[in-house]
Amino acid sequence: MITWKDDYCIGVEEIDNQHKKLFEIANGIYKLLKNDVYLDKYDRIVSLLDELKDYTVYHFKTEEDYMHGIGYKKLLSHKVQHDDFIEKINDVDYQKVDESQQAYLLELLDFVAAWIVHHIIENDKLITAE
Repeated sequence: MITWKDDYCIGVEEIDNQHKKLFEIANGIYKLLKNDVYLDKYDRIVSLLDELKDYTVYHFKTEEDYMHGIGYKKLLSHKVQHDDFIEKINDVDYQKVDESQQAYLLELLDFVAAWIVHHIIENDKLITAE
């Protein structure tokens, strides 16, 4: 389970709220991973991936528009990180997901949780630090 901490706030309410939503999506991945009721989780995994992809595209645009609006100097390098995240989600091999659903969920959770926390602390907090 990935837990939101006030340390992750960057001081821009809209972006902080969107980060919280990303945590909710990550926790949805966690809950599905721990769910022993569903034997076949493929459709739920695809649904979570679609939600993650759609929401990150929306969130990244909000964040990039904000950075542009304040003249943030590291906007382009920050955008590259966003684009890399989206590319990784777009490059999912759904055949492999179907063949090894639990392993994929664990890999996805590890990636998303680590990326979100690292990106907020190491990159997003810099936006408002200048």
